[in-house]
Amino acid sequence: MLTIDLDVVVLTLHVLAATIWVGGQVVLLALVGPLRRTAPAGLAPAARTFAWVAWPAFAVLVLTGGAMLSGAAAESAAWKTTLLIKMAFVLLSGLGAALHTLLKNPALKGISAGVGLVSAVAVVLLGVSIVEA
Repeated sequence: MLTIDLDVVVLTLHVLAATIWVGGQVVLLALVGPLRRTAPAGLAPAARTFAWVAWPAFAVLVLTGGAMLSGAAAESAAWKTTLLIKMAFVLLSGLGAALHTLLKNPALKGISAGVGLVSAVAVVLLGVSIVEA
């Protein structure tokens, strides 16, 4: 059996947090339409409940991402550029989600949610490319 060391545990927490942050947004996107049509009163409680899980997951992503970087060896300029772009999308994803929570205008809420989700998916794509480099 392969060794399960601290690096493996940190990476596992990072991946689990990413599934919650990104996957949860995708699931909520799929549920918004049906909930609006059949149980509109359930939409806000569902979103609040998701936030109780999603925001801690986002924090875990940031912390474990930083922990994994602290042990990273010197990498190429392309790797570093990709990482910086990924970090910008992490910020944009969190900002989009936060604005979605804070804004009252439905159109702006939708735009900010879209920015948050698309940015989160971009983070996954860039993260996979970094791991594969």
